Amino acid sequence: MKKILFSVALLLSGLYACSGGKQTAVTYQLPATDDVVMYQVNPRVFAAEASFRAVGEQLDSIRALGINVVWFMPINEVGRLNSVNSPYCVKDYRAVNPEFGTMDDFREVVARCHEKGMSVIIDWVPNHTSWDNEWLAQHKEWYTQDENGEVISPAGTGWNDVADLNFDNAEMRLAMIDAMKYWVTEVGIDGFRCDAADFVPFEFWKQAVDSLRAIPERSLLLLAEGKRKDHFDAGFDMNYAWDFHGKVRDVFRQDSCAASLFTADRGEYDTIPAGKVKLRFTTNHDETMKMSPVEEFGGERGSMAAFVASTYLHGGALIYGSQEVGHPERIDFFRYCPVDWSANPALRAEYRTLMSLYNGHPAIRKGTCIAYPDSNVLLFEKQAEGERFLIAVNVRPEEASVALPAEWASRSCTDALTEAEITTTDTLSLPPYAYYIMK
Repeated sequence: MKKILFSVALLLSGLYACSGGKQTAVTYQLPATDDVVMYQVNPRVFAAEASFRAVGEQLDSIRALGINVVWFMPINEVGRLNSVNSPYCVKDYRAVNPEFGTMDDFREVVARCHEKGMSVIIDWVPNHTSWDNEWLAQHKEWYTQDENGEVISPAGTGWNDVADLNFDNAEMRLAMIDAMKYWVTEVGIDGFRCDAADFVPFEFWKQAVDSLRAIPERSLLLLAEGKRKDHFDAGFDMNYAWDFHGKVRDVFRQDSCAASLFTADRGEYDTIPAGKVKLRFTTNHDETMKMSPVEEFGGERGSMAAFVASTYLHGGALIYGSQEVGHPERIDFFRYCPVDWSANPALRAEYRTLMSLYNGHPAIRKGTCIAYPDSNVLLFEKQAEGERFLIAVNVRPEEASVALPAEWASRSCTDALTEAEITTTDTLSLPPYAYYIMK
């Protein structure tokens, strides 16, 4: 997919920035799908209130991580009836949560992201609404009902704070699509991460994606939170690498064979169309709700080994806001959870270095992969455009050695992380959870 350079006139009636209140045109690049480096913003880790402004203050640090797409978790007003304060309980699809700030505050942070060369997508929650959403009061037929005519929560989920939408209703589908268009045409966002996409029928996704793609002079990035193959038939660019993530967890926590990650990688990519991408991650808001990546992968070094294994093997990179500072505890996204953004500058620098390499070399990001199976070391070569990299990741909490392939043994190479010249031998020994990137 070619990168598309486009100008977006942000029709921001309430935005008064350095332009003295004038509307501004921003030129920036929506990245090609296989170049996406995404950063997930949970507003509730940035500030207890006015978090849109707090995120704005962090944009330079976020951009320095190599980020080109900023994904905001749901920013809509949250319902109060039967509520557990989940941001995925939407009261109004066209309003922002006052906990985070105003619509003008959000428009401003979108504009600032664009100025810094970052696109913005927002979380969209189509499967259900809050019980006090005006849709339910005005259009009960838009909701799933039981045999007694009572509106129900999504079946089998335990999500009792929300009411299930009925996608057999054509009027509801049109209202949903119209609300999605509002955020593109009136607020200036660049796409959506669509929540619980596997719960929503293919027919709606095809209708919605076709409608969004038809917006004049706009290119959008669309990510489905799910793993159904028909998301790509509907027109999504990306969906979730849940199977691969599960295998990473097996390798690091259950001592599964490192080479099983190659099988998991092929299993995901062999079944999707060319040009589409699986989002790879070591954590996100759901995973960190259970435990931090530092806890899950055996400490800070384990978390970084897992990140390299997940990101460098096949791209589709995600950093969840807080993992770059090694936040050690779980984050409950139903409420404010303070993060010390000044903590662990060495770890933040490590992420910056890794993603600078990733962005700077197409071979790493999306090159051809040659696998060298081993039980304890994930060893693979990436090559493209005349460049070759050998990546070795020790997935164990103890030292491990691996035989190098013949073309990399006893050769002069460059340590891509330090630019130091090194000479290899027939084997490579790696300390616990260490990784090497050789050029």
